[in-house]
Amino acid sequence: MTRLRHAIDAAAVALAEAGVGSPRTDAELLAAHAAATDRGRLPITEATPEFVDRYDGLVAQRAKRVPLQHLIGTAAFGPVTVHVGPGVFIPRPETEALLEWAAAQDLSPRPVIVDLCTGSGALALALSKNWPDARVIAIDDSEAALGYARRNTAGTPVELIQADVTSPGLLGELDGQVDLIVANPPYIPDGAALEPEVAEHDPPHALFGGPDGMAVIDRIAELAARLLGDGGRCAVEHDDTTSARTVEVFTRSGRFADVTARQDLTGRPRFVTATGRGERLVP
Repeated sequence: MTRLRHAIDAAAVALAEAGVGSPRTDAELLAAHAAATDRGRLPITEATPEFVDRYDGLVAQRAKRVPLQHLIGTAAFGPVTVHVGPGVFIPRPETEALLEWAAAQDLSPRPVIVDLCTGSGALALALSKNWPDARVIAIDDSEAALGYARRNTAGTPVELIQADVTSPGLLGELDGQVDLIVANPPYIPDGAALEPEVAEHDPPHALFGGPDGMAVIDRIAELAARLLGDGGRCAVEHDDTTSARTVEVFTRSGRFADVTARQDLTGRPRFVTATGRGERLVP
């Protein structure tokens, strides 16, 4: 056990020197993964030679800024843990504020919920757990991402659709019938500086939203106006530089009420919510 503690201490130092933001936490989580145990059981875990070899390899990869979630194969998000890896966006703790808002909404017992740009399916899966009798539809255009989403939602009621959320007429059969829309779309402005874990490992298609980061959000506002029933709710995540612009997009159409800028758990502007007026678009 002393050997294990020393190995974790050394790993935390190495990760800190490599610029990893949470070196001690990552060192412990990698140790738990290498030992095939829970983080809480590390104090009673022995460091076998096999463990040391595996752990050293994982720490070396993390020091190269390979995402922790790629190394352990999963990411925790709210009440769920999802499989992730190369080709899919890793769900972030910042998005849990959007999840908490969505889960707190007073919806019917059998709501229709749409998760746009679902990626790994984390939001859809978490909302399905919150409303077990809901119809939850999750949409993404990436086959790689949907591969993970299929694995994560297997055995659940979540419906997966491969489609571009900016396509005209998407889900036309549900016009005016959706109770809740959530979206964590590509919203980073082109050319923004990113941490190596993001820049080198998250798929660019899931990150960048055009010169100002608004290309997909603009279209999502149009889609939400069509899909939401009267009183239906919408929440869209955005870059922390585009909160006012996102509020403007939802406000200027006149098709939403209660357009509100909201912050994540760190106090940064993170997502905008709005309530549908239930009006049909004018051709």
